[in-house]
Amino acid sequence: MLHLRLLVPAALSTEVIALLEGWTGLAHLSVVTGASRLPLGDLVEADVVRECADDLIGELVALGLDRDGSIAVDATELSVSTRAERAAVQAPGNATDAMVWRDLEARVGQDAELTGTFLTFLTIATLLAGIGIVTDSAITIVGAMVLGPEFGPLAAIAVGLVRRRPALMRRGVVSLLIGFALAMAVTAAAAFVAVRTEVFFPELVDLNIETEFIYEPGFLSFVVAVLAGAAGMLSLTSRQSTALVGVFISVTTVPAAGYVAVGLVLDEWDKVAGSAAQLGINVVGIVASAVTMLLLRRAVRRRSIRRAAVRAA
Repeated sequence: MLHLRLLVPAALSTEVIALLEGWTGLAHLSVVTGASRLPLGDLVEADVVRECADDLIGELVALGLDRDGSIAVDATELSVSTRAERAAVQAPGNATDAMVWRDLEARVGQDAELTGTFLTFLTIATLLAGIGIVTDSAITIVGAMVLGPEFGPLAAIAVGLVRRRPALMRRGVVSLLIGFALAMAVTAAAAFVAVRTEVFFPELVDLNIETEFIYEPGFLSFVVAVLAGAAGMLSLTSRQSTALVGVFISVTTVPAAGYVAVGLVLDEWDKVAGSAAQLGINVVGIVASAVTMLLLRRAVRRRSIRRAAVRAA
């Protein structure tokens, strides 16, 4: 169940209320006339089942409410109401499978912002990967995978492709390019200082066994990236955030970037090439499978709506 809080200009109030009253999946509706001051108009609140919310928000935007008023949406964790239960039965599809596209765009757009926090997390994760590489520590590599925030920009690229939002795609690409460039530069500088101060000895890296999967990509690397991208997008669209931890552990983007940085300092060009290929495979696989998952979920949703319309007819 989603709770809509609308600030409706007086000129739009009649249209908005009529739209809400006739909407399938609406459970509750309240109107406080004259309660809004900016804009001058009414406060309208409504509870609607999740699977009917996306189209409703689209209709409200078509009326110009986003421009002249305000549309705020909050998730309702618990609604004890017979009307809510009846609305859920009448609505086509299932709440778990339903998506609110504007909510998804807003969330991935925020996660893809090139901020100091994003750059810091990515840099720390890449540094951890570098330490895991020189110490041959799989546990440290896993920690770097979990800490890396790169799935946000990758998800933004996928959503931007499906929704045809060039600005969203551009935001994701810029964040990835600048973020990885900075993280790898800092990691390379740290590795250079560590070698010169004999914190570690380069020849020990050749004996690594636990981390060799990073610079030896193969078909299974692409399969893992595809599965991780699909699971990650499914987690985002169904709000199952706990599943994202498993996604982070599966992908090898940050470790690959760390190996490129360390390999450049150590003149390990074969490993640099292999790690760069691993990084590319992961990025392409994640984005491609995330796009496929979004298209599949959209197709399933449209089919559910058509079947519900046929039943109603």
